[in-house]
Amino acid sequence: MRTFNWAILGPGHIAHKFAESLALLPNARLHAVASRSAAKAQEFAAKFGAPHAVGSYEELLAVPDIDAVYVATPHSEHHAHTLLCLRGGLPVLCEKAFALNARQSQEMISTAREKGVFLMEAFWTRFFPAINKALELVATGTIGEVKHLAADFGFVASYQPEARLFNPALAGGSLLDIGVYPLFISKLFLGEPQDIKAVSVPAGTGVDLTCAMVLSYASGATASLFSTLAAQTDNQCIIYGSKGQLHLTGRFHAANGITLHLTGQEPEVIPCEKQGYGYHYEAQHVQECLEQGLTESPLLPLQFSQELMQLLDTIRQQIGLRYPGE
Repeated sequence: MRTFNWAILGPGHIAHKFAESLALLPNARLHAVASRSAAKAQEFAAKFGAPHAVGSYEELLAVPDIDAVYVATPHSEHHAHTLLCLRGGLPVLCEKAFALNARQSQEMISTAREKGVFLMEAFWTRFFPAINKALELVATGTIGEVKHLAADFGFVASYQPEARLFNPALAGGSLLDIGVYPLFISKLFLGEPQDIKAVSVPAGTGVDLTCAMVLSYASGATASLFSTLAAQTDNQCIIYGSKGQLHLTGRFHAANGITLHLTGQEPEVIPCEKQGYGYHYEAQHVQECLEQGLTESPLLPLQFSQELMQLLDTIRQQIGLRYPGE
């Protein structure tokens, strides 16, 4: 079995979880870590047994035998760091939100295609067993015609104007950080909306503290989506059909099962595998794609990510949120 050498660009909070998750894959190992701080890179590499640590992102291109790079820097940096790796011939798994806006993501996609190098958005939710089972149940008509999807994601964030979540220069706000999850799940199950309306409440820095969205679809379905940095919400997703309801159990973006409640019947709990944090599911999929010589994922194609970025742009336009330099 071939072993895949992973590199992490940006050893922050999520990168630690990703590195821990790689240990669940027998044919994956952390090979290199890149940070703006050599000390931070070395500390991270020592913790996870990576043989290479570099103190600049550019130096990563000189590290031999890298099979894939996980870009885990703030949203505002995804575009530049993904282009750096792609132009160096390195396959990229880039954290969501994919970029700052659709213009940036289109350049990333065009560069990947031009170079013939693999690129995928790191939307780990897509690869959870519970999500695949839910898609199967909806596709086979188990809950009938889907009429509505409701999803929320919220937690209380300490207001620190310079921190990632609230800093406009780092593309802060609830929408790009967590609102993207309800938007993603609605697109995954319902497709591209015909119409979308959004409202928000700004934080002191001008980014969205709270964002609420309603969407309608050609099928006749609707969706109500919500994100906030000001309250702990249930972090759930419910899909309402003409024959019953489907609940993703646990936090929906990292679901551990499904509760199926068909009209007139007792609820049925369908447990689904969830190991560790769950980042290894997306890593495994990337490895399978690379093994097959693919340059994009059939389960999370680049067009999907581009359309998702376009929706985020539309929502930000409606709520009046622009980031520096746009």
